[in-house]
Amino acid sequence: MKASLQLKGTQHLTMTPQLQQSIRLLQLSSVELQQEVAQALAENPMLERDDAEEGEGNDTDATTTADNSHTHQEFSNETRAEFNEPRAEPSDNGNEGMTDAAEAFEQSSPMDMDEGPYAYSGSGGEDNDSDYDADGSGGITLREHLLTQVGLQRCSWREQALIRILIEALDERGYLTSGLEEILAALPADEAVTLPEIEAALAQLQELDPLGVGARTLNECLLLQLKELIDPAADLARSLVTDYLPALAQRDFVLLRRKTGADDNALRDAQALIRSLNPHPGHSFLDDASPYIIPDVLVRKTPKAKADRWMATTNPDALPRLKINRLYAGLLRQASGGHSGLTGQLQEARWLIKNIQQRFETIERVAQAIVDEQAAFFEKGELAMRPLVLREIADQLGLHESTISRVTSQKFMATPRGVFEFKYFFGSHVGTDDGGAASATAIKARIRQLIGGENPKKPLSDQQICDQFSAEGIVVARRTIAKYREAMGLPTASLRKTL
Repeated sequence: MKASLQLKGTQHLTMTPQLQQSIRLLQLSSVELQQEVAQALAENPMLERDDAEEGEGNDTDATTTADNSHTHQEFSNETRAEFNEPRAEPSDNGNEGMTDAAEAFEQSSPMDMDEGPYAYSGSGGEDNDSDYDADGSGGITLREHLLTQVGLQRCSWREQALIRILIEALDERGYLTSGLEEILAALPADEAVTLPEIEAALAQLQELDPLGVGARTLNECLLLQLKELIDPAADLARSLVTDYLPALAQRDFVLLRRKTGADDNALRDAQALIRSLNPHPGHSFLDDASPYIIPDVLVRKTPKAKADRWMATTNPDALPRLKINRLYAGLLRQASGGHSGLTGQLQEARWLIKNIQQRFETIERVAQAIVDEQAAFFEKGELAMRPLVLREIADQLGLHESTISRVTSQKFMATPRGVFEFKYFFGSHVGTDDGGAASATAIKARIRQLIGGENPKKPLSDQQICDQFSAEGIVVARRTIAKYREAMGLPTASLRKTL
């Protein structure tokens, strides 16, 4: 074959590092962005926070500031809501307690507990004078709370050891999920512990606070709380919990009246008393720290001089303020030969500052478009929500639909009606008789409104709600009503029925 040279022209798209960083920053949440900025500050000496007051810096290349016309410092903190962080997993569980039951028993000795009722502390024997709340709000766990009470009881070290073993076998709800025979089998044979001793220890455990702890079933948990309760409805409530709890859960009041002979008023009082009990006494001791979410955008209504328009502005608290370190940048300029590593870091710092600014500008544009489309929601609430899809916003702003998807993911706006994720304003729709469409959010709000205003003695069925929508000109299938109702956590008509 003969060798030859050929010239061929092709086109291909190459993503620069700056573009890749811009896309990555756009899809980060506020918390993730703060972590990204903190990491950049730790790794890049050319980058530093701009803690100066607004207007003091003139180097536009070195600072990231929000435009004064888009910054509204007077927006009150009342529109910023606090959200719950995912609940932390408890550190103690029943399985671990069963595994270490023998070890716990062997480690217990008369030297630990025979010195008196105040010799044992819930922190492992060490003095701890820190105060805590009995309901667990001070950070104390259920295990620590129970061990502290056990240490204050006047009983032998053997009895305390058995109670401590049972405490280790409790789950996060405060229930004893392991059988007493199983716990007994895990204990050292040379201790000669008997089943009556375990049962006596369980009885002592069930007398501790919170009431209901150490129960093995829901019925037992409720009965432990009703045991010493002085209330006119307590006797009937104990009877319902003992024999008719499934019927009570199904709201079968006809059966309950026939079986108990009680009238509606007595059943209503007993039901209210049972509903006031805590089926999971250990949950009040779970760690429920709730750090707040800083919204990316603030929404408020402009003065009447500007036609009462709802405006979306960047939240200054969510905007990282960065600048180039002038000292290092000056030293780099004065260096005769330059330094390739520092030069690259300087360029990366400039890219980061620019991309963060571009990120918030894009978020603000998308937020304003959403606010304009859903202006009726801000005026009238969920019932006025209109159907909206990502493509509508993308076409309106001249952006790709994937860009809108990145912007609406894990981004929040604070409004007078609460804090909402951007994606909340998008959703499916159903048709109407006049050829229009109704938003799924508006349908859910209407379902909640109908159920909230129904007669508790004759609650609306899904078919009746469907008929009501048909009368209003909205075509919704009964299965769609059921799906939306279940999504909102609303029970069926039979479970909503009351006396």
